[in-house]
Parts: sequence; structure tokens; C-alpha cells
Amino acid sequence: MDISGKMSRGRGGVVRGVGFALVVAIAFGAGLFMGNSGSTAAVITNIPFIGDGLDATPDQSVDLTDFWKAWNALEERYVITHASSTLPSAKDKIFGAIAGLSASYGDPYTVFFPPEEAKQFAESISGSFAGVGMEIDVKEGVLTVVAPLKGTPAEAAGIKAGDQIAAIDGRSTDGLATDVAVSKIRGPAGTEVHLTIVRGGKVLTITIVRETIQVPETDDGLDAASGVYHIALFQFTANSADLFNQAFTRFKASGSKKLVIDLRGDPGGYLDAAVDIASHFLPKGAPVVTEDFDGKQENIVHTSLGYNDLPVGTKTVVLIDGGSASASEIFAGALQDAKVATLIGTKSFGKGSVQTLLDLDGGSLKITVARWVTPAGNWIMGNGVTPDIIVPVTEADIAAKHDAQMARAVQFLTTGK
Repeated sequence: MDISGKMSRGRGGVVRGVGFALVVAIAFGAGLFMGNSGSTAAVITNIPFIGDGLDATPDQSVDLTDFWKAWNALEERYVITHASSTLPSAKDKIFGAIAGLSASYGDPYTVFFPPEEAKQFAESISGSFAGVGMEIDVKEGVLTVVAPLKGTPAEAAGIKAGDQIAAIDGRSTDGLATDVAVSKIRGPAGTEVHLTIVRGGKVLTITIVRETIQVPETDDGLDAASGVYHIALFQFTANSADLFNQAFTRFKASGSKKLVIDLRGDPGGYLDAAVDIASHFLPKGAPVVTEDFDGKQENIVHTSLGYNDLPVGTKTVVLIDGGSASASEIFAGALQDAKVATLIGTKSFGKGSVQTLLDLDGGSLKITVARWVTPAGNWIMGNGVTPDIIVPVTEADIAAKHDAQMARAVQFLTTGK
């Protein structure tokens, strides 16, 4: 995925974004900081690539006696018992220790990649790869589908938001980091991946044939019967703001004063796109979202560009569900806090942390460094965004192909109730 055409405002002249572990062409956590390291990578912010400038001063307050006892005991006593086994090099052991240190934080987005995995990760955020077309994340310790994307192999195979992935090709996902899981699901076009899914207490095996994913980004149109205009966003990419602008122009030309923005199943993407689109609804300088660094550096407040060109008298509904994540939550939360839109649906996924990627002698350490906070001060991470009007989707609705959430939005826009 090429993002070189979408430059951000702010320091450093680099691109900002909100990431997502999308099993399509890119794979990363809920937001990623990178810098100008030779190629433009996805989801980047103002912090430069840190690389070898990291502080290597030992922390004298930490007692490493047990670590060295373990190191020396393994060196002196370990005996190879399998013909295929090899002794790790000192560097391999150090990398293993860093991986364990990262895992001890209990954060699925704070993870260490040894050199080979680091290389794969770098390729995954700078190139185009075949996949299955879904976003995944770790939720309450379980690898979970955030949403399958419209028109992808995952959707065609029957993958649903909320599906728990127990195994990939027969191997358990217990304790597996999101990025590692993505690399296992992704693969050459035309090949198969077998997912063991837990859904509603039932275990399912779903086979998906990987493809090069081409996902539609927007869909829009006027419902003549109700006079409601809808704009659906399927993800926030570098092109989404321009595509939304085109749809928004068509909305204004329609003469409708009833607008539904459908973000259901939208796993997010670029922060710049969310800020740009929110700028149609918010005055210039109004906060959209804050990157909260917990006092470790100055917070960054991302603000509206102030297009503020919504036709006077327009009523707006934003539809969200459990598949709405990251940039979708930022956009929905900003409009809800500013009281310029009514949110309808079910609570969003709750993906709102930001990572930085550090180079460690060929390996890469990804660390959570900030959290996304809505203008009213609500943490997105783990909490999600709660709609003003909650409308669940029932099995009966699905069987009848009845869109209860859209129907409720139309009712609200046409009756005010």
C-alpha cells in the first residue's frame, strides 16, 4: 500500500496514521510510529526512526543475578537431545531475552521481532501481499476477528466480526502476538489457510483461499423513499478522504438534509483520513483526537481543518459496531463529543493505542507509547465508543436480511425519535 501521496501536517514532514492488523497487505498494531528510513512506510507519525540512538545505560537499580544464574546454568548444563536441535548463539539468546521482556508487559502490541521476522514485518508495511481480507486483534487475551472486509475471501468464506481464532493451520494461537498471527495467515495468492474458529461456543474450521485484496473504500447513494443519503466507508486509506469528498459533494448536490455515515466493519487506517473527513463537520481548530503520552512527552492534539461545509439543517447519524476500530472510533468519537452526529449501532471495538518501532541490531522492538483519547477525554483503548442509540443485530435479522441498524437510523432521521 502506497501512502507517499498523503503527507501530514506537523513536525518532521512525515505521515501520520492509525494502524490496524489487517490480513491483506499490511500488518501492524493499533497505531505505529515510524520515520524516514529510506522508504515511506504505512502508519507513520512525527517521531523519527530511533535506530541505534537508543540509551544503552544499564539500570543499576535492577538485580540481574537470577538472569545470569539462568544464563550460566544453560551454558553449563544444557544437553542437546534432538538430532535437529542446534545451540543458540549469544545473539539468539539475547534476542530471546528481549522477546520475553517485551511479553512480560502483557500488551499484545508491545512485541520483539528477531531479524527474520523484523524483515517480514518491514516488508508487510511497505509492499503488497496476498491475504484473506480481515482485521484481527487480541481481545481479552484471545486472537479475535475485528471485521472481515467487504468483497474479500474472508467475507466470502463466512468469517464474522467477533470470531475467535483458536488455531491457524492446526497450530494454536494461544499467546500469539497479532503481528505474528498476521504473518501466518498471509501467504501467496491461490494458497489456502485453515482457521479454527470459535463462534458462540461452537468450533468451526474455515478454509480460505488467499488472494491479492482489492477492497472498495466507499459506497454512497440516496434512498428516494426516505430521502436519506448514505455514505459507507470500508476503511480509512490514503485515498479515503478524497473519495469521501466526492461522495460528500454528491450528497450536497442531492438536496438531502439527512445523512448516514456507515462505519460498521471499518477497521480504520490512516489518522489523516479521519481528521480530514471529520473536518467537514467540525469548525477549524476543534479537537478530533489526542495522542496521550502519559507525561513522557508533550501530548499531540489533532484538530479539524475546518471545512465545516455540512449543509445547514442537516441531521447526521454515524453507524458503528464491534467491527469499527481505530480511525473509525476516532472519527465517531469526535463527532459524538462535539454533538454534531448521533451514533447508532453497537459499541465499537476499542482499539486506541500507538506504537513506535525501534531497530535493535537487525531485530525490531515495537512498543506502545501513547493512547488515543477523544475530545471529551474518553480512552478508546479497551473501552470503544458507545452509541447514543444501541441497536443490536439478532440472528433473526440476519436470516431475514433485515438491516435493523440502518432502519433505526432512517427512523431517527425522518421522525427525530
